[in-house]
Amino acid sequence: MNKKQLTKVLGGAEKLCRKRGARLTARRRTVLELLCASDKPLSAYEILDRMRATTRNPAPPTVYRALDFLLEQGLIHKLESLHAFVGCTHPEHPHSSQFLICGDCGEVSEMENEAILQSLQTAERATGFKTRHPVVELLGTCAQCAEKHQSG
Repeated sequence: MNKKQLTKVLGGAEKLCRKRGARLTARRRTVLELLCASDKPLSAYEILDRMRATTRNPAPPTVYRALDFLLEQGLIHKLESLHAFVGCTHPEHPHSSQFLICGDCGEVSEMENEAILQSLQTAERATGFKTRHPVVELLGTCAQCAEKHQSG
């Protein structure tokens, strides 16, 4: 994400938080900025390491509290399979996300496919299972890496 996009995302996050009566503190904003500026998902400890460059003595509980807040506000997503976090590409509305995760280069793409969501809801109704947080993570190979494998 370039600087202009990052500024837009952070400004949008501040507006959403204000609208919801929540506070995007400096630390929370820093964590969000690190996630959105990163070209790959980050674990809590990777975030902590990056915070050390700009924040005096950041502590793990501070990062975890910020992550909990950002998750609650829908500004980031947790990728369970990677034990890592990514910025949300469209936090302005609640949604269940699907992620395409490349095992070769680590690229993660968020998508929102209504057909997948409907399929999950149908399965819930059929089984009586109640999903708390519907997230689908597809692990595989992105088009660029697949092309490299074919040409290499």
